[in-house]
Amino acid sequence: MEKRIPVVVIGDVKETDRICTALIASGINTAEITFRTACAADAIRYAVSAFPEMEIGAGTVINAEQCEKAIDAGAAFVVSPGLSADVARVCREAGIPYYPGCATPSEIMAALDLGLSVLKFFPADLYGGVKALKTFSSVFPGVRFIPTGGVSRENEAEFLSLKNVTAVGGTYLVKDALGAYGGKK
Repeated sequence: MEKRIPVVVIGDVKETDRICTALIASGINTAEITFRTACAADAIRYAVSAFPEMEIGAGTVINAEQCEKAIDAGAAFVVSPGLSADVARVCREAGIPYYPGCATPSEIMAALDLGLSVLKFFPADLYGGVKALKTFSSVFPGVRFIPTGGVSRENEAEFLSLKNVTAVGGTYLVKDALGAYGGKK
């Protein structure tokens, strides 16, 4: 897993080329394409086919039906804003990593009960950010986090310096890549 996971919102499948090309040009070979839009599954399918050098996952997956669509489209991993036992089951059956959003000790313990130990920490800024993750490191030493929601270019290094942070994610990575690349294809 890369240390930086762009959270990608695609409103039209045609945007996929421009975004994935900009990410690759920025040295990022992972993308979490969110299920915030109607074309998410098609965008994932296209990205998996057109950019085989990238690890394409599905984000904002909130139920088993979306999870099945994401996996059918070729998603290499699934991310949720919260913890879903149904999504965990579908991912486990498909052999796909699942990173559920967990922000409280109870949610973390529920994830551990499902056999999950790499968790999205979301929204990081609202739930204590770096300070909370430092506290979780002593209570949950076997858990690794991917903070999103409030992570930015300005604070990503502080998050990544924590031993229990495996990666950071956010839409800022897409904005940075498109800005650096100039939005060209």
